[in-house]
Amino acid sequence: MAVTTHSRTERAVELFHALSDETRLEIIELLRKGERCVCELTDTLDAAQSRLSFHLRVLKDAGIVRDRKDGRWVHYQLDPESFEEMEVLLQSMKPRALARADKCCA
Repeated sequence: MAVTTHSRTERAVELFHALSDETRLEIIELLRKGERCVCELTDTLDAAQSRLSFHLRVLKDAGIVRDRKDGRWVHYQLDPESFEEMEVLLQSMKPRALARADKCCA
């Protein structure tokens, strides 16, 4: 996969989009317990393979999950670095209480 430089805003959009779907959040919750084969995810989520593949692709493209092929099966796991990146991103978005010296619209 080619490395692309993203602005902080573009990266935030990519990550938040990947996290903005109930199915993708359920996938993340399942993968928190460790690596899972795509067949396990399909069975547990009672989802069609094509639908699940779409959601896994979104998560993978955002760098939240990574995959490993084992014969004809694909295993998925969370990428811990992406969660560290999200923590830093959210920390940088927290409001800072700074007093304004000038008044607006006065």
